[in-house]
Amino acid sequence: MYCVETIHLNHRFSAKENVLNDICMHVPTGSIYGFLGPNGAGKTTTLRILLGLIKKQQGEVLFFDQPFPQHRLAILGKVGSLIECPSLYGHLTARENLRIMQHIYQCKKERIEHVLQTVGLPDTANKKVSQFSLGMKQRLSIGVALLHHPRLLILDEPTNGLDPNGIIEMRDLLKKLNEEEAISVIISSHLLAEIEKLVTHVGIITKGRMVFQGKLNDLINKQYQSSRLVLSTNNNEHTMALVQSLEMKGTLSNKQVLLPLPPPETIAGINRLLVQNGIDVYEMCIVKKDLETIFIELINQ
Repeated sequence: MYCVETIHLNHRFSAKENVLNDICMHVPTGSIYGFLGPNGAGKTTTLRILLGLIKKQQGEVLFFDQPFPQHRLAILGKVGSLIECPSLYGHLTARENLRIMQHIYQCKKERIEHVLQTVGLPDTANKKVSQFSLGMKQRLSIGVALLHHPRLLILDEPTNGLDPNGIIEMRDLLKKLNEEEAISVIISSHLLAEIEKLVTHVGIITKGRMVFQGKLNDLINKQYQSSRLVLSTNNNEHTMALVQSLEMKGTLSNKQVLLPLPPPETIAGINRLLVQNGIDVYEMCIVKKDLETIFIELINQ
């Protein structure tokens, strides 16, 4: 089951060019879905359409198998969001900001203290938000989004402006919400190394078109054949000859021998063969493509 699904979503801001072209997004319930793309790819536009902040022009948007236009209020009651930047009252405290939203959402007052604890702000509840760091404002904004027990969080660049420690805290918070409270998460971000540590699924968009969508592991494994075995030895020419005797094609590059990645048992056999032939093996490592490398290749196709 999908918590969010778009069917042939198209959108344009002018007559010249579509901003979104036939976007079919499928976000599995219970997933952390990374929505990735370069600046101007259409990420924020898509998220704004999902939430009804921009009027849908063409296509369908469904939440929990229900069409959004016909069930707008019921759906928004199950969704929390943070789009672009925190929207908070700076002259009020964290607790006062949450109290205003608690009245709007008509949820129990007890949720305020629970949410402050969840986002790591229990000791700053009486501090004016104008005195908060950006990371604290981001956490409080997620607290606002959590106040009404949402089943889904939609977050647009929630780590913008955060220091490394703040980014780690945000990652841990989102994992906790997903695993302990069964909240599905859609998150857009430019920080691909962080996304790789966080998400279960990815959708990659460029120039308004979806170029990949699916499990993160499937994307990484799809590129596995492009990974390489790198050897550094005291005699790379002799190493090349021995490798070729195993009917493997290698290349010399920057004083290293590069091989297409073989099975683990073959790697052990290569090491044994080199040592038996008196070759000193300085280094033997597997170089895999990370998400950033795969992302660049996909958007430049």
